[in-house]
Amino acid sequence: MNESSLTERGQISVPAALRKAMKLTTGERFRWERISDQELRVSIALKQPQGPMSVLGYARKLRTGPPRRTEAWMAELRASERED
Repeated sequence: MNESSLTERGQISVPAALRKAMKLTTGERFRWERISDQELRVSIALKQPQGPMSVLGYARKLRTGPPRRTEAWMAELRASERED
């Protein structure tokens, strides 16, 4: 049976045999569910989307002020084209 110990900081290591068999990687996220007083269920959380859509939350942090309408963006772009 695969066993591991709980550290003082509340951390648990996944045994190497299980990590290899399930192809787990660094940063993998897990979901914990209490089944009873003596039992927990651990499942692998779904991975976050990768690619261009994954930066949307980050991009929102960079924007200052209220959201801009498309017309405002287009006017700014057209003004910069006239300056060139």
